[in-house]
Order: sequence, then C-alpha cells, then structure tokens
Amino acid sequence: MPYTATRDRPRWWTELLVIAVVYTAYSSGRLLARGNTESAIDHGLSILHLEKTLHFNLERPLNRLFTDTPALGIPADFAYASLHYLVTPAILIWLFRRRPVQYRLARTWLLISTMLGLIGFTLLPTCPPRLLAPAEGFVDTMAQYSSYGWWGDDASAPRGLGGMTNQFAAMPSLHVGWALWCGVMLWRYGRTPLTRILAVLYPLTITFVVIGTANHYLLDAVAGAAVMGVGLVLAGRALRLTDRVRERFASGDPGARSPIVSGGWKTSTGEHFPGQRISSAPSPGTADPAGDGAPSAAR
Repeated sequence: MPYTATRDRPRWWTELLVIAVVYTAYSSGRLLARGNTESAIDHGLSILHLEKTLHFNLERPLNRLFTDTPALGIPADFAYASLHYLVTPAILIWLFRRRPVQYRLARTWLLISTMLGLIGFTLLPTCPPRLLAPAEGFVDTMAQYSSYGWWGDDASAPRGLGGMTNQFAAMPSLHVGWALWCGVMLWRYGRTPLTRILAVLYPLTITFVVIGTANHYLLDAVAGAAVMGVGLVLAGRALRLTDRVRERFASGDPGARSPIVSGGWKTSTGEHFPGQRISSAPSPGTADPAGDGAPSAAR
C-alpha cells in the first residue's frame, strides 16, 4: 500500500535537527567501519573479477581517458569533491519550500537509504580502484590533479584531513545513490524542460565521474541504485508507522478526543446550532408539539 502524504508543513527546526542527527550518526559510523586493509583489498579484487566474468570493462578505459585528458579529469575531480555536498542539500531545501507535501517522504527516503549505505560499508569494506596496486592499471586522478583543488591524496577530503574519511567506503556508491535521488526529485517535481534534462544528466554524469576518477567500481554504482530502491520501499512503511504512533499518542490526549466543536452533536436541516430547530420551534402560547397540551409559555 503506497504512502499517502499528509498536508502538514514540516517545521524547519525539527527538520534540521533530524538531518543533523542522522548525518552525524552516518559520519561517525562511516569512520568506525573502516575495516581491515587486507580484506578491503580482497573485496575490491573480487569485484573486479566478477566484472571481468560479466564482461564489464568500463573502469579502466574511462579512468585512462580522465588521466590522459586534463580537460575532463580536472572538472571530474571538482564534481566528485563538491556536487555530492551541494546539489543534494539544495534539492532538499527546494522541496521543503516548494513541495512541503512531498518533502517528508523524499527526506525519509534519502535518510533511510543513507543508513543502508552505512550498513554496506560496515559489512563489506571495499578498496576503491585508485588504492589498488599499480599493476591493476588504475590512476588516482584526485592525487594526479590535487594541485588544482583543495583536496589532497586522500579522496575528496581537504588537505590534512584525510584521516577523517573512510577510504574503504566504496560499496555501495552513495555518490551515485544520492545523485539518483536528486534526478528523481527533479523529474517528478520540476516544471521546466531544463529540469527534466538535468534529472537525467546529473545521475549519469556522477556515475561516469566516480568510475572515471577510480573512486568506485561499476558494481558500486549499481549497488548505490539498488540501495535507493530498497530505501524507497522502506520509507513509505516507516512513515506509515510513525503516523500511527503519532495518532495513537494524540488519541490519548483528552484535549484531542473531540476535535468537533459540537462534542458529537449533529445538526439537522434548518438548524444553525445542534439541537435547535428553527422551523419547528413552538411560538409562545402555542401547543407543545410533544402533545401534552400545555402552552410552552406556561411551562
């Protein structure tokens, strides 16, 4: 059963608190789930072996193109290091302001998928292609072009802050997952042809960027899309559950039991107030319609 969005506008301060708590938990858990270097390398090589079995060979030629062509590699590095943290919050704010009815489901979908990604990093620490032995044929474009940006040799982290990142958080690729979320939001709620074009180009561009810079395997990108699909299914169920809990607490509040002003009375045709009939109210001195024969004025 699909989730039906409510028309309650979320409060901005509670939204900031929820997002901050979830992102802090995600960042902390991401650092704690660094994993063993040897097992991470084994997982990376296993992914390459599986892709070879499936006749996937996108990583090496795309990485070679980015390393041999600075006009492609440098913009790709900037995109990898920045768009992930700029576009996603911008679309969240846009939905909050322009689409408050749909915002709650969209936000929950993003947060649940992000936490699922953290589970993936914990259970399957994976060495990205750029950290494999040079014999595997990959070049770290972030290190190659580090003099052009603010990042150092440790992925997209600013220089000197490489220790604050998890180098083995490659599977699944949340760069691709978040970009896919952004694309869906732009496609569904954008009103111009340009937003539809961006809805398609943005996730595709991010997918090529993360693979060409040797930060992710193709299967990492596939896993990122799969995580978003599971997150979407769970988001509707999570919101239905929270709505039931909130309604149950509201029903236990004495002040919330009778939302109807009349307290349960109903008006009939011709009545302005419950229990008062204008058309049938007896005039002074006339017989009571109840049939006891006594004038109403004398009672």
